[in-house]
Amino acid sequence: MKIEAALATTPDQPFSIQSFDLEEPRPDEVLVRMVATGICHTDIAVKQQDVLLPLPMILGHEGAGIVESVGSAITHLKAGDHVVLSGDSCGTCRQCQHGQPSYCDEFVERNLTGCRVDGTSPVHDHGSMVSGRFCGQSSFATHAVTTGRSAVKVHESYPLELMGPLGCGLTTGVGTVMNALRPPAGSSIVIFGVGTVGLAAVMGAVLSGCSTIIAVDPVESRREMAIETGATHALDAMDSALVEELLGLTGGGADFSVECSGVPAAVEHAIKCLGRPGWCAQVGATPAATIHPLDMDHLGFGRGIKGVVMGDANPQSFVPYLSDLHAQGKLPYERFVKFYDFGDINLAVEESKRGEVIKPILRIGN
Repeated sequence: MKIEAALATTPDQPFSIQSFDLEEPRPDEVLVRMVATGICHTDIAVKQQDVLLPLPMILGHEGAGIVESVGSAITHLKAGDHVVLSGDSCGTCRQCQHGQPSYCDEFVERNLTGCRVDGTSPVHDHGSMVSGRFCGQSSFATHAVTTGRSAVKVHESYPLELMGPLGCGLTTGVGTVMNALRPPAGSSIVIFGVGTVGLAAVMGAVLSGCSTIIAVDPVESRREMAIETGATHALDAMDSALVEELLGLTGGGADFSVECSGVPAAVEHAIKCLGRPGWCAQVGATPAATIHPLDMDHLGFGRGIKGVVMGDANPQSFVPYLSDLHAQGKLPYERFVKFYDFGDINLAVEESKRGEVIKPILRIGN
């Protein structure tokens, strides 16, 4: 079938919306008509080649849409189901069997190559293969062929055009707090970088019953949004006395911290602000080949840092949980969403890069 998709070709060239051919789904695959897709920082980083993945490629990995057809091996979905798309995984390795698909043995091959594990892609241009399987979906398109494990059914009464970010940004932020850190009620937590993931972490801290929730960001409007979504304090990341202020607000050090920006200085602050004991979750993607020195005397007093991918969550169960929370008004991320027409993808990217919008969502179809 013919589809329209936004192709990323080089860092300097804008996304180009073109016509492509899309294969019918294989037995373990699903054809989804996209309704909307979020734009994530990772999409922009790959386009700019801050994250070195092979271009050209159809990007996008926060898709939401309606199932049009399913392969013969798919039993949990049917045509007409509303779905959120998330990353792909094999389903058989030890990590997948233990509910940790983001640590799948085949994660790189299934999500970062733009191809299936056999090296093929469902997207073609006049017979030539086009990389159209980014993060299991390549959702910057009118349609996507994805594996059944990547498609998560959500209730049809929920606003589908708003659901896409649940597949990545919201799962990552909320899940990092609730699954990876698991702070007891009354804990203190500091969140560095309050874009989509950081704000989701703020809401996860609220849901967990944290009593002191401190957001750190250089952008005033984002600090204000953090307060609106539940932070008790918001500090300027550029403050030279930041760590001292954090230690004061937390009575000598935070129980937990979440680093969402990937800025090396923020990584350092996220560790230095910890009390004893204290855990830091590293979520933000630091620049390639970043080597960070650690003060082992500081860590040796019961502190630690752990890397977290996709909030240690299983999207098949966590995305429906988040969608229910949103329906109950407990996950109000619509406050920092801005919608764009699919044809305005380059405008959405530029406004996101300038910090004018926190979570851009592209409307693709009805």
